[in-house]
Amino acid sequence: MDNQKIPLSVMVMTKNEEKNLVDCLESVSWAKDIIVLDDCSTDQTKEIAQRYTSHIVERKLDIEGRHRNYGYSLAKENWILSLDADERVTPELAEEIKKIVTDNSVSLTGFSIPIRNYLGTYWIQHGGWYPASKLRLFKKGTFRYQEDEVHPLAIGDDNWGYCKGDILHYSYKNIEDFVHKLNNLSSREAIKWIRTERTMTLGHALWRTIDRFFRTYFIKKGYKDGLIGFMVAIFASLYQILSYAKYWEMKKNGIPE
Repeated sequence: MDNQKIPLSVMVMTKNEEKNLVDCLESVSWAKDIIVLDDCSTDQTKEIAQRYTSHIVERKLDIEGRHRNYGYSLAKENWILSLDADERVTPELAEEIKKIVTDNSVSLTGFSIPIRNYLGTYWIQHGGWYPASKLRLFKKGTFRYQEDEVHPLAIGDDNWGYCKGDILHYSYKNIEDFVHKLNNLSSREAIKWIRTERTMTLGHALWRTIDRFFRTYFIKKGYKDGLIGFMVAIFASLYQILSYAKYWEMKKNGIPE
């Protein structure tokens, strides 16, 4: 069957993703090489992954950028598609990708893909959340992330194009899930600041807090998403001051185990 599939490596990172993984892997079941890089799941993630691929590698997530780069190094094919388990490839995007990876005349080394983010079943279309294209399809060896704990910087040769089809990202199940992930990400951001010896001040953090809300809600028109748009802007600003508060605490007491 593999010879009927598209010569593409899809790298999917997982951590207890039994509720998301089927839809994710079904959306790329046409790819020849599916890599599941699993962060020591304790649910049925690995059993579900085995239905779609034998290329399953367990590795404890340490630093996000390093973890993703390791996953890309496992690719068997020349083209790599990077996905998270709560993402799905639309049929329109699948057709685009198939044409790109099977066309030997393509000179570009990567393609940015629009990300359609959801809170529950609501598609967040404003506030800078769409299209919010990210480089997700690239040739092996042409792209990597800086080795940071969170929001790692993308490093590549800039010889990129753009896809029209979307990746569907079911980012947050509900507001509670949003708050939970905000708490986790702000902790990792504070750790990154300390590890990289970045100097942060309360004044700068307050400025970033106000600026992030203003830009998200007004300049990027988050208000068009109603209450959800308002909450997204609030959380974007809260991320800034919460990261600083944790940074301040860790500077005094050390990074928690």
